[in-house]
Amino acid sequence: MRILHTSDWHLGHTLKDVTREHEHAAFLAWLLETCAREAPDAVVITGDVFDSGTPPASAERMWFEWLAAARRARADMDVVVIAGNHDSPARLGAASAVLRELGVHVVGGLPRVPTGELDADRVLIPVAGGRGLVAAVPFLRPVDVPLDAEDPLAAVYGEVLAAARARRRPEQALIVLGHLYVQGAEVSALSERRVAIGGVEAVSTRLFPDDIDYVALGHMHRAQRVGREAVRYAGAPIPLALDEASYAHQVVIVEFAGGRVAEIRSVRIPKLVEVLQIVGEIEHVLAAIAALPVLGDPADPTRPYLEVIVRLARPEPRLRSLIDTALDGKRPRLVRIGTESTGHGAALADVAAGARRLAELDPRDVFAQCWARGHAEAPSPAVLGAFEKLLAQVRGDLADPALPPEGS
Repeated sequence: MRILHTSDWHLGHTLKDVTREHEHAAFLAWLLETCAREAPDAVVITGDVFDSGTPPASAERMWFEWLAAARRARADMDVVVIAGNHDSPARLGAASAVLRELGVHVVGGLPRVPTGELDADRVLIPVAGGRGLVAAVPFLRPVDVPLDAEDPLAAVYGEVLAAARARRRPEQALIVLGHLYVQGAEVSALSERRVAIGGVEAVSTRLFPDDIDYVALGHMHRAQRVGREAVRYAGAPIPLALDEASYAHQVVIVEFAGGRVAEIRSVRIPKLVEVLQIVGEIEHVLAAIAALPVLGDPADPTRPYLEVIVRLARPEPRLRSLIDTALDGKRPRLVRIGTESTGHGAALADVAAGARRLAELDPRDVFAQCWARGHAEAPSPAVLGAFEKLLAQVRGDLADPALPPEGS
């Protein structure tokens, strides 16, 4: 048996208001080709199919068109999908009854029967003609977990695994799907949220005992194993934030023999759009922008994304204007301008002279230290003059020009 593990598509995502539709379309076309070439018996998608609970119609169209194309390409291939924290369980699972007839199993929320017990028939899904048993646990929301339990996530997974063990046949591979944060996984700070359920934000790998043959995880955008080889995040297919540009985007292929994992390998996803970064002082940044290739077709969806980070020795109120002017006619598209401090960055109390309290410092010293935290270059005479004028107004030596004179 062979399964393909993919995750965190985030259809409908935008990067600083730039649509990712072309990149997603290219990935989905590549995924179809990969399914035809690798011939998996099942594809498992571990959450965050969409970027939000109310995805645009174009994103939903891409989703259903891919499912239809996958069914045409490989009629016997099972597809198992769980909702992630970005998905709406109800919306993702709205068509689940129809899709089950096509061999596509979507688990939006944790299903239970009217008596409150787990609906095992919907959570435990035989794949590959029964050679595998998939326990599909979606992202667990407060409504899904017993909040009076000491560890509500462990309680739910324990309930699912007990049901799976009761149904599992000899030499049947057990595959568990989950969308959650497992301790030890590397997080993308800009695009991944740690969401606590029942007071539990992260779980230990002990949640997945050794009798599980493969654990297919979603939520982390960097493809990685956690703990042992068979506990894996597939990662996102495209960079969803600027700090994900260096990720090795991939899908995971898992081979089974006799109900046990025989091989795990990754297949790299081609990157359609590059993410460029220019970092340095303003003179270096402007020179680097000048060396960028010129713009061809403004509508070209493969134009690189550009992040500019400027190290400022002094405030530069014209920064945006300078960069926009330099980028005029260049091929990369700007998605972010950031600044870095060139000062020492120390807290004021750490640099205060001697052991004096801050209240005992001269305001001019306080201003000088605050300025030095962010700027390597000393304040200009104009800035110092403005501060002296402000200080005099605060002390009452000068009238505030914004206020009417007394007695008026």
